[in-house]
Amino acid sequence: MATIPAGLPDQLRHYIGGSLVDSVNGEVFDVIEPTTNEVYIQCASGDRSDIDAAVAAAREAFDSGPWPHMMPRERARILYKVADEVTAINEELAARESFDSGLPIRQAKGQALRAAENFRFFADLIVAQVDDAYKMPGRQINYVNRKPKGVAGLITPWNTPFMQESWKLAPALASGCTVVLKPAEFTPLSAELWVQVFEKAGLPKGVFNIVHGYGESAGDALVKHPDVNLISFTGETTTGQLIFANCAPTMKSMSMELGGKSPAIVFADADFEAALDSTLFGVFSLNGERCTASSRILVERSIYDTFVEAYAERAKKVKVGPPSDPETELAALVHPSHYERVMEYVEIGKSEGRLVAGGGRPEGLPEGNYLEATVFADVPRTARIFQEEIFGPVVAITPFDTEEEAIELANDVKYGLASYVWTTNFERAHHVSHAIEAGMVWVNSHNVRDLRTPFGGVKASGLGHEGGYRSLDFYSNQQAVHLTLGDVHTTRFGATGYSQNDPGLAGPGN
Repeated sequence: MATIPAGLPDQLRHYIGGSLVDSVNGEVFDVIEPTTNEVYIQCASGDRSDIDAAVAAAREAFDSGPWPHMMPRERARILYKVADEVTAINEELAARESFDSGLPIRQAKGQALRAAENFRFFADLIVAQVDDAYKMPGRQINYVNRKPKGVAGLITPWNTPFMQESWKLAPALASGCTVVLKPAEFTPLSAELWVQVFEKAGLPKGVFNIVHGYGESAGDALVKHPDVNLISFTGETTTGQLIFANCAPTMKSMSMELGGKSPAIVFADADFEAALDSTLFGVFSLNGERCTASSRILVERSIYDTFVEAYAERAKKVKVGPPSDPETELAALVHPSHYERVMEYVEIGKSEGRLVAGGGRPEGLPEGNYLEATVFADVPRTARIFQEEIFGPVVAITPFDTEEEAIELANDVKYGLASYVWTTNFERAHHVSHAIEAGMVWVNSHNVRDLRTPFGGVKASGLGHEGGYRSLDFYSNQQAVHLTLGDVHTTRFGATGYSQNDPGLAGPGN
C-alpha cells in the first residue's frame, strides 16, 4: 500500500450540527486506495436517520440562525476566510486526494487553489450583485427581492471530489442557503477537510453538514426529504434520471450535471501540434475520469492518418505510474469496480476499431487499477466506444470528409455536455460551434473556463446550468414586489354604475 497521508482520523464520521458523529445505526463501510485496492480506513455509512438529523440541523440554521439574513458583505467576509483556509491546506489536500482517488499528485496540487477561487469568486459576486427594478412613472415601482431557497442537498462525484464540492458549496453558501453534503462513497477522505476549514472561517453551526454513505441509502433519503428545497447533483446519467423522478413528489428545484461523450473536431487547417497537445490532455488528464473529456476525436480525412500516427506515438509515451510520483501523468483508476467496467470497454473496442496504443496493464505495475493510455482508430459511429461514456483513459478517433459530416458525427450521441473545435477559419469556428448540440464549446483550447460562464449540458448530459449569476439564480428565489406610487383604478365589482368599457377590465398595463 502507498504511504497513508499523515493526520488521518481513526474513522471518517458524519458532521451534523457542528459535531462529528457516528451513524445512528453504527454502520460503516470500507474505503480502499486504488494502487492496491486495500482497505485503509472505515467511513460512517448514513441512512434516513442520519439524513433526518442533518436536514433538521440545516433547517434550524436556516429558519432561526443568522446565515440567511446576513448582509452580502458579511457573508462574503466569511467566504474569503474559507478561501484562505482552503489555500493553506493545499499540500494536505493534494496528498489526501491523490491517495484516495488515484489522481496524479502533480494534478492534485492544483485542486485547493481552484476550490479557493470558487469561494472568492462567489464572495465577490454576491457583493456586486444587482437585481432588477422597473418603473411605471407615477403609478408603480417593481423590483426583485432575492431570497435563499432554503436547505440545499448537494450530491457530489468521486472525480476531483474536493474541487467539485466547492463548485456547489460556494454558490449555495453565498446565496444564504444551508447545506447537507453527500460525498461520493469511493472518495470520502477529503470531504472531512471542509469541517476544519468552515470552523476556522467562522461559519455558524448547522449551516454546513456532511452525511456519508451510499447513493441508494443516504443519497436517496436526501433527495426524497420533504425539508430539502433543492438538489444539485453531479454524476452519471442513469442516476440523474432516478433523482429527477424522486424530486418530483416534493417539487424540488434541480440542477444536474451528468455524463458526456464530448467530441473534439480537428479540421485540416487547425494548428496541428496545439490540437494534438490539447486532445491528449483532454482525455488522459485526471486519469480520463472527467465529464468533459474529449473522448471522441473527429479528424478531417486529409490529415487523418498523420494525426492518428502522431496521437498514438504520443499516447504510448504517456507516463503511467503511482499517483505519488511527481512524474506520473496517468495513474490508478479510482476503484476496482470502475476499473473492470473500463476494461470491458477496452475489450469491446478491440472488435469495433483499430487499437493503435495501449489497451492493457502497463509493465511494472502488477496490482492496482492501472491502464495504459488507450487509443482506438477507425471507429464507426455505431460502435459502443463511440456512443457510450467510458470515463477512463480511452479515446476513439474517427475520420470525416466534410464540415456537415463532422457536425452530424458530433451530434450523433445521446450526450451533449462539452465539445471542442480546432480550426483557424473564423467563420467555420462560429458556424460549427453553433451547430453542435452541447452546453459548452471550446474553440482552439481544452476546457479552460471563465467562472462567469454557464456550466452544464443538454440532452442526456444534464438539466439546468450553473456558473456565475446562474448559480445564484438556482440557489435563490426571486420574488417580484410591486409597490404602488399613486392612485390605482380598480373596477368596482359588486357596485353599480360602471361600464363594460371600463379600462380596469382590460388587465395590467405597462
